[in-house]
Amino acid sequence: MRVHGSTLRNPVRPAIIHSPPAFERKLRMSLVIPDALSFFQRSCGRWRSQRSVHHLLHRRAEAGGSLIVVDDIERTDQRLQELATSHGQSPEAVVGGSFVRWSASMAWDQSEEGHDGETFFGLIPDSDDGRSGLLLRTMGYAEKAPATSRFSMDSEDGLILETAYETMTVWERFSFLSPDIRVRSSTVQGLSNNASYCVECRVNEEQTEANEATKPTAQPSQQSISALGW
Repeated sequence: MRVHGSTLRNPVRPAIIHSPPAFERKLRMSLVIPDALSFFQRSCGRWRSQRSVHHLLHRRAEAGGSLIVVDDIERTDQRLQELATSHGQSPEAVVGGSFVRWSASMAWDQSEEGHDGETFFGLIPDSDDGRSGLLLRTMGYAEKAPATSRFSMDSEDGLILETAYETMTVWERFSFLSPDIRVRSSTVQGLSNNASYCVECRVNEEQTEANEATKPTAQPSQQSISALGW
C-alpha cells in the first residue's frame, strides 16, 4: 500500500513496542479504553511532557520538555473532511480526530531555537471494534509532511502507530498509567536511528502557560531529528 509516495511495510517491530516495562504494568490503573477514538478523547487537555531521546549514531542521550494541548474534533468538522480527501480516503469513514499544538525544547538546541508546531489528525477504523485502522495526519512524527499511519491497540489497551516514510520507519506506543499520566515510547529506524521515552502529566486547566517547557542545560550541538508532537 502506498500513501503519498510512502510504502506501508511490515518489518519486524522493536521489542519496545510490544512489551511495556514492568513498572508500567504495576502502576497502570484499571482503565477501560474500548477503542482508539476513546483513547484520543481521553488525551484531550493540557499536558507537560518530559522526554529522553537516545541517539544511537552518536551514542548519546538528549533530554527535553514540552507543553502539549489536545482538543477533540467532531467527525463532521470540515478540516477532517478535507484531510480524508487529501489522503484519498472517504470523509464518511472518519469517526473523529484531534487538534494538537505543542511548544518544546531539547538540550542540543541552539540559542533561541525551539520546536513549536501543530497538527490535526483523523481516525478511520477498519475493524468492528475500532481498535485498528488508519490514522491520517497533516504532519508526521519524523517528517513535516502529511502522513498516514497504521494504528492498533494491544491487550493492555496501549495504542501502537506504525508510519513508513521514504527514508525511515517509525513505531510509537502510547499508554495511560492513570487518567492523568501517559507514557510514550518511539523508535525511528532508517536515516536517523533513535529511541525515545516520554512521561506526560496532565496540567490542570487553572494553571497558566507561565511555565513554558523547561529547557535543559545546553550541550554541544548535534544534528538530529527532534519529533516532539503527538
